[in-house]
Amino acid sequence: MADTLKDIPEFFETELGESIIARTNALGTFRELGPPDLCHIIKANAKPGVKEIGSYHYISGVDASSSASLAVYLNSLTYSMDETQKWFTKSNAWRIRSGIYCCFNAFAKVDVRVEVKIPGGVESYYVDVRGERHEATSDIWQETYVSAILRAILYSDDTYYRLAGYRKVDPINTLAAEEKFLEAVEALFWNGWRLGSRPEIQVATAVHNHLTDGVMKYFSDSSRFSPAIDMFQRLYTQDPEVGALLARAYLGQHEEIKAVRVLHDGLKQCPMSYPLLHAQIDFLRDKGKYDIALTLAKYAVNTTPSEYLTWAKLTEVYIDLKDYKNALLTLNSCPMFTYNERDMHRMPAPMKTHLPIKPDIIHSGILDEDMSPAESEVNSTLSRLPAPALHGTFVKAYSLLTRLAEALPWDELLRYRSEVFVMEEEYRKHKAAKDSTKEELDEKVKHRTLSSREKEASESTMSSLADAHVERPEQAAEEASQDKGSEHHHQQQQQQQQQQEQQQEQSSEVTIIFGNKRLCERWLDNLFMVLYEDLRVYTYWRAEVAHSQAQKRTYRKTGAEFEHLGDLASRLWHEKEAKEAYEACLDWKFSAKAWMKLLQIYAKEGNTQKSLLAAVKLTVYHERWYHEIVYPTEIARNLNMLIEKAGLSKMQNILMSMNLPKPVQKLMRRYFEYGELFKVEGYEL
Repeated sequence: MADTLKDIPEFFETELGESIIARTNALGTFRELGPPDLCHIIKANAKPGVKEIGSYHYISGVDASSSASLAVYLNSLTYSMDETQKWFTKSNAWRIRSGIYCCFNAFAKVDVRVEVKIPGGVESYYVDVRGERHEATSDIWQETYVSAILRAILYSDDTYYRLAGYRKVDPINTLAAEEKFLEAVEALFWNGWRLGSRPEIQVATAVHNHLTDGVMKYFSDSSRFSPAIDMFQRLYTQDPEVGALLARAYLGQHEEIKAVRVLHDGLKQCPMSYPLLHAQIDFLRDKGKYDIALTLAKYAVNTTPSEYLTWAKLTEVYIDLKDYKNALLTLNSCPMFTYNERDMHRMPAPMKTHLPIKPDIIHSGILDEDMSPAESEVNSTLSRLPAPALHGTFVKAYSLLTRLAEALPWDELLRYRSEVFVMEEEYRKHKAAKDSTKEELDEKVKHRTLSSREKEASESTMSSLADAHVERPEQAAEEASQDKGSEHHHQQQQQQQQQQEQQQEQSSEVTIIFGNKRLCERWLDNLFMVLYEDLRVYTYWRAEVAHSQAQKRTYRKTGAEFEHLGDLASRLWHEKEAKEAYEACLDWKFSAKAWMKLLQIYAKEGNTQKSLLAAVKLTVYHERWYHEIVYPTEIARNLNMLIEKAGLSKMQNILMSMNLPKPVQKLMRRYFEYGELFKVEGYEL
């Protein structure tokens, strides 16, 4: 099409600039890292009277350190126009007249924008939540740069942002770029809490926030922590709690002695730091020292009882120790937080959409398509399982509950549940007994009150008769009044004491009935029902498979159903069955999720041949959907794991032996070129 870009996605606007207006209106709703960057361009036609058109696409990974770097990206889009359509060389040619690049500054919660007029003219500014323009300072640019890279790192595999027109490019592709990033991170480190944190963390801190998550993901995906260690060492001198990050980095480098020393020194200075305690707990668990880990986990809960993480960690240690009763009780005590949706703005429906496929990808023969629409059909029993809809702390808590279900038979888990929680039947009996006791108590109180009133009435009558024959002296009358008041007060005290005694008796009955049991939180009760549904469907599936094998028949489901079954088995920690289901899924349809799960399983097994095949399939699929990013991605992480085990040379030789088309080989070589440039572990082998 003459008005489209080559190999770049586009959404065309109905009204010129409506995407920019929608983004401006949504600025006040962004709470954390913000949405992907937005690139908007306006195209003009050489023919007089032809209306200008506007289009946009989402993008991450572009260098946002200055207006010049963003202007370079906007200018590069002119080369994506067809050569014959780039300039006014023909009477009906389209050209890019102007463009706006929008990048959200997650620290200041403002949108930094660079507007380029082609040819000539660059203007930069930022827009606040009120839609007002301001001049972008050097501090604003530094914050924007870090925000952009963190989004590129943390959104690289995030399925929430798997948008149709979302282009991803490498945020860091040289050692100099990495050094520049670390310098900016160090400068903004103490403001990282302003970015927010993962959903399971209630209060973001200097150690737990999106900035530290991004840094740790970037370096852990390649097991290359040396640059991060240098930075954390300098920050550690300012706050001992940074020792939690430094210790984890040392452990990632297999330097355990240094990690232990850091944790020891850090906890001496900051003994109530749960990040430091958790780092030590994880180290002890890896060493099988569960008893010591338990002591520390209990202490972490006492120091920070309001955080989900501390209770979850204690639950994990109890599971390690096979103390399932206390694991359930601790899980029940976890503070749960409401899940907030990720930052994203709604766009008006586009007039048309352009999602081109590169010719090299089309002709590679690697890009799979679904065999038939029927393979995407899913039985309602599978599609309506509630577990996939869980988010935030609830999905984390469900993972802990499934760990218990994996360690125990279902009946055994229910037995433990009935031993530590008040069951419905017990509650009904208790409530009936309580209601009956209350009725009896009310009758006794009512009877005693009536008897008291009758006695008071009788005394009043006798007093009246006495007053009518002999008049009492004033002093004697006052004393009598005081005596009557004292007697009435004494009666009230007796009644109150009797009521208290009965309440104590009732309370002791409750103790006898319930013992040390607790009420199960409603959310945990709901998770048990979610687990029941998962186990019911899983058990039925495995029974069907066993029956088919006994009958020597092929077990048949649609490709999409096998994908759901793989997810189900994975949730329940049955990796062998999950692998079986994902492989069966791929026999009938292409599934990026199934390939990704299998890549993780194959890499864990050390199967280089199958891992590379999965990586090839995923890389071509991602390239088709404009995910041009090499690192950090889940593909790169698993390939780096294999490079560490087998060595870079062996991996390259296996790739060559696969006889892939040249364009696909070129795409795959990028992972190994990255490993060689950044010297991931095993690069020299």
